[in-house]
Order: sequence, then structure tokens, then C-alpha cells
Amino acid sequence: MCKIKLLNLYLCGILIILISLVIYKTSNGIEEIDYTFPDGFLIGTASSSYQVEGAWNESGKSENLWDYLVHHSSEKILDRSNGDVACDSYHKYKEDIKLMSDIGINHYRFSLSWSRILPTGYTDYINKDGIQYYHNILDELEKYGIKPFITLYHWDHPQSLERLGGWTNEIMADLFADYALLVFKEFAARVKFFSTINEPYIFCKAGYRTVDFAPSLNLSSWGEYLCMHNMLKGHALAYHIYDKEFRKQYGGKIGIITPCFHYYSKNNNDLESSEVAFEFQCGWGANPIFSKNGDYPELMKRKLALKSKLEGRRKSKLPSFSKEWIQYIKGSSDYFGLTHYTTYLVEPLLNNSNTQVQDDADLIYSIDDQWLSAQSPWLKIVPRGLADILRKIKDKYDNPPVYILENGVSDANTINDTMRIFYLHAYMNEMLTAMKRDKCNVKVYTVWSFLDSFEWNRGYVDKFGLVSVNFNDPNRTRTPKKSAMWLKKVLASRKLEPY
Repeated sequence: MCKIKLLNLYLCGILIILISLVIYKTSNGIEEIDYTFPDGFLIGTASSSYQVEGAWNESGKSENLWDYLVHHSSEKILDRSNGDVACDSYHKYKEDIKLMSDIGINHYRFSLSWSRILPTGYTDYINKDGIQYYHNILDELEKYGIKPFITLYHWDHPQSLERLGGWTNEIMADLFADYALLVFKEFAARVKFFSTINEPYIFCKAGYRTVDFAPSLNLSSWGEYLCMHNMLKGHALAYHIYDKEFRKQYGGKIGIITPCFHYYSKNNNDLESSEVAFEFQCGWGANPIFSKNGDYPELMKRKLALKSKLEGRRKSKLPSFSKEWIQYIKGSSDYFGLTHYTTYLVEPLLNNSNTQVQDDADLIYSIDDQWLSAQSPWLKIVPRGLADILRKIKDKYDNPPVYILENGVSDANTINDTMRIFYLHAYMNEMLTAMKRDKCNVKVYTVWSFLDSFEWNRGYVDKFGLVSVNFNDPNRTRTPKKSAMWLKKVLASRKLEPY
């Protein structure tokens, strides 16, 4: 009886969203859209090394910062789990790639483990087994005609480097550049799409400002600002290495991955809060690369300078780039690598408010109670937020080519994942509308994730996969979900069929 009530509530939630989408489109006079995907448009899926590989101490791999966290502070993971075995993709990658081929996946975005390739963190010792593992993955992808998208860094550097201060130490930018050079030497001949760093905003905030993610240091805003500052430098160094030494010969593309939520002002007469939220979140990492003038957003610099002065500081908490660095970072991406999941409402934080401040933007973040919830508490289903963030990127950064490198939704643990089909359909619908009606320059769409996997501090509670993994089975049995079969039909027809 309880399950029936929950199902009815869920169906009502979907109905509310569908009605709101119809009203939204009708009220805006949107013409009929051809929902066929353009020639050359890529639809794929993704994973990251720590979340799926397992084999945490095999074949020469050293301890990384997530290994260290889950082994020493397991209470920080919701279900006290870890990535020691995870999906065991280190041993089961052939099975995984065969499944991708069966679905018809165009591209697979995966990350390299820094600690598997360079166990000390430095280029003084190169682990041949680690290099060979990723060549083996490329062999399988080539076998099935799936394009590889490699991410150099997805939050899992060697723990030995964290003892130096990790990304709060500016030397990390140079160490990352050394690592990147090795990766390009090994894989540039086989890979045409590279991403340098995954979601600096998320990692810096959750790892250095709070205790949510490894390294879990709770260094207040100073930690996150230093982290982003050094990550942008490291990214630019890697970009220019590829640009100068490898692009002419191999003709690939390289960029950085920026997470962009979307924000609507809670009050209709509030024209400022949504812009402040954008600049402090998406613009913080994007503006130095994609804006005409480079550097951090002016709004962010002004607000933090004033805030720091009021706190009695001699200079702003936000580090400043030299003119040389501003020019060096500006333009250092061949595409706008976008991750997008959800949307928030924002309003100003009043001086007499007791609400806890999440960042220096002085905003209150909330949700609309009518938005349907995913398994993850932070993830609300607001499809038009994707279209609006694409339009924002187009208008603000002169319509760069956009690679959507993560978009997806979590479930509790079900094969019959109707909610995921609804989510993907609704978000892809909005994406195609932005592309065909508003001329947003989107080239790639990537579903997060291929497999259910270790979801950081949520452990294995939240399932994002197109394919279910039985984590109670030593063999980690894979079972494609209903959404995988739906996506297979979309990929075969190259058209977003009616939901």
C-alpha cells in the first residue's frame, strides 16, 4: 500500500512538471522543434577512475587522497563504504565497453588515475602497468568504434602530494603540468578529446572549504580560493603544452570542465541575486577562460574586496592574477565543458537572517516545493534550467562550442528506472530546443553515469547508472536498466522520440 502511494506521488510530480513545461512553452510561443540530433552530434556516457576502477592498491598504484579519507575517516561516507573494489572496472573494463557498444554509445568519458600512472606524484617513476591499463581501455574502445574522452584529473591525486598542501600549494600547478605532458606523450596519438580538470568549483568548495569531500580540510573560504587559483593555473599550463607540442601533429581538442547550476531569483523584482549566484559559481571558473577580458568576474572581485575590508583584512581573500597570468589563462579551452544537474532559487541574505551562509555571495539558496526530487537530496528536476544555462553561456561568452560532459539523475536502486528516462528525455528536449531555436552551440551530450558507482560522500546510496551494479556480489554483476534500453532506441533513431 505504501509503495502504491509513493508511486502515485511520483506520477503526480511528473504530471506537474509536464504541465508546467507545456505552459512554459505555450506562454513563450515556442514553435515546433525538430528533435532529430544533428549530424556529428555525439551522445555518450561517463565515469571516473576512483568511482569505478577499484584495485586501489594493485599493480603499482599508490594511495590517493580518497583512499586515505575512506580508510581513516569512514564516518564521513554516508554508508561507510569505499572505492577499494567499487565496480571493479579495473578487471571488468572489457565487459563494460561491450555493454556500451550494445547500447550504441558514441563516446565514453573516463578519467585517468594520477596515482596509478605516477605513484609518487612525480615523473621520477612511471608505473608501466598503469599506463598499459589505459591503453587496454583504448584498445577496446577502438574495437567497438567508441570515441574516448579522457579527463586527466577527477579529484584523486596521490596522497603524498596532499601532504604538500595539495591544491592550496601553487607547486601543484607545475606538478599537474608534468603529469599532463606525460599523458599527452602516451595517449595524444590515440585520443582527440582531452579535459584537464573536472569541476574545480565542486572539488575546491567540498574538499578545502568544507569536510564533505577529500581531502576534507575545512579551511574556510581561503582554502577554496587558493585551490581554484592554482587549478586554473595548472589547467592553463596543460592546455598550452598540448597546444604547442601536440595539436599540430594530432589535431585534438582540450578544455576544462565547469559545473554550472542554474539560478532563478525567488522574488520577481529581484534582478541581481541570480546574476550574483551565477558569477560566484559558474563564472568563477569560466570567466578567466571564456570572457573577453579574462580574470575573475568583476562582480565577484568587488564583493570580496569589500567583504575582506569589512573583516579587517589588508587585501581581498580572492587571490589576484598577474597581467601575464590573465592573458595566459584567457582562451585556454577549445570548448566549454559543462556539467549540469539541477537548479536553485536565490534571494539576498539579510543582515538579520539566521540562515547559515554557504559562501561569500551572501545569498539564501532554496528550491520550489513543486520540483520533483531525485534520490540525492540536492538534486531537483528542473529541465528548463539546462536550456537557460545554455542560453546564458551563449550570451555571456560569445556562444562557444559546448560539450555537456555530465547530466543525469540518481535513483534509490531500481532496474525499472522510469524517473531517469523522464529526466533524460526532459533535459535533452530542453537542450535541443536551445540548440535549434536559440542557436546554442552544443556539440556533445554525456549521461552521468554509465554504471552505478561510488558517489563520493554518499557512498553507494545514490545510483546514477544506466547500468545497475550488484555491490553485494563479489563478481559485481551488471544489469542494464530500462533507461539503457530507452537510450539505445534514441541512439539508433538519432531522434528524441516522444516520452
